[in-house]
Amino acid sequence: MSDHDSIELADRLNAGCQCVSLDRAGLEAELERVSPGFHAEVMAGRPHLFSDSVAFVSAEHVQRMARLVAAVERVVALPAYRAHVLAWAPESARHRCAAPGVFLGYDFHLGASGPQLIEINTNAGGGLLNALLARAQKACCDDVEALLPGDLGSETPEHLFLEMFRAEWRAFAAAVATRVGAGNTAQRAPLGDVPTRIAIVDEAPLTQYLYPEFVLFQRLFEHAGIAAVICDPQELALRDGALWHGSERIDLVYNRLTDFALDAPANAVLREAWLTDAALITPHPRAHALYADKRNLVALSDDALLADWGVDAETRATLANKIPHTELVMPEHADDLWARRKQLFFKPAAGYGSKAAYRGDKVTKRVFEEIMAGSYIAQALVPPSSRTLQVDAAPVELKLDLRNYVHAGHVQLIAARLWQGQTTNFRTPGGGFAPVLTVPSLQVPS
Repeated sequence: MSDHDSIELADRLNAGCQCVSLDRAGLEAELERVSPGFHAEVMAGRPHLFSDSVAFVSAEHVQRMARLVAAVERVVALPAYRAHVLAWAPESARHRCAAPGVFLGYDFHLGASGPQLIEINTNAGGGLLNALLARAQKACCDDVEALLPGDLGSETPEHLFLEMFRAEWRAFAAAVATRVGAGNTAQRAPLGDVPTRIAIVDEAPLTQYLYPEFVLFQRLFEHAGIAAVICDPQELALRDGALWHGSERIDLVYNRLTDFALDAPANAVLREAWLTDAALITPHPRAHALYADKRNLVALSDDALLADWGVDAETRATLANKIPHTELVMPEHADDLWARRKQLFFKPAAGYGSKAAYRGDKVTKRVFEEIMAGSYIAQALVPPSSRTLQVDAAPVELKLDLRNYVHAGHVQLIAARLWQGQTTNFRTPGGGFAPVLTVPSLQVPS
């Protein structure tokens, strides 16, 4: 099977394989392994968190997405790029951290020319939920049976995720030890090889839609011998140069907040802990500034600017082929943007989760004026591909996007999100997170 054939087969499977492949009993068993009653907790109020089926992607497209991730990493490493994007970043992003930050999410649509990067996120949720979901799949037809064993038989995502946090800690601890040794910071007790206690932090965590994933991470850390607590940032305190939750010292914060700069008054303690290295905060404001501010896509899709920075031709070609052209929204260009709006997608620079994001063809004049008054980017519209499933005994076409969970340039897991509507959501019958099965590409020797 050639690359082209595997792409065609993936497309045919997404359109024609309408079987239910999710083993609900298997998923319940996976969740009950965490703690009794956890399955009911996950599903209560979240009926469309998990799709009943899988999504199919060709091996060639998987490789193209990985090449794009590698190309972005090469550019982000450049001092000129960092100076450029940090110029518009919040003050907290200027603090340096040796740990790159956990759970980058590279989100793609499969356009006519292959995978197109829609955005990068720094607190990409769903990774651990998708790891469990992938193991709860069954062979619903011969095509799925052929793909399941190889696709799910590699190193477990849970192991990769745990090692990611350990690697973050090692980088942070080594940097702190170096600064202490050089006399650049106050003396402190040596940091161990692994964090002693992790805080999983979000605003009112019990109310968060992905709260069940917080519990999964808490169990993952505890099973590895690392104490873990789930808390609101206002439950944390700074004392004696350290971060505390009650009487327990926190070494590492798994930060699930969407206040990416830690500017909100409620996050003042966490911000101070970040700026003073009282604890490792990950992901952190600097990671968001370097990767996830939507204005960065303007630079990454500007070939002339990249060439000025010395980016090599191959990297520039990869970025040009896989990032839709993105531009800053400027009030003086309002007439031109309005005329081209049907070919554009508007996103707030510091946005997340499709909040305040608009397809240009759906924008009213009132909303367009609000966009002009805000800090927005306009991206060339790349409609998502589709996945057809049986919902209530009828075929339903759902939109599909792909999330690559990435750490330090390495793709750990790929998952799909299926939905209907203008932007991704978890409110669509038949939709939700779906595992990705890779259709292999077998080149025939010449």
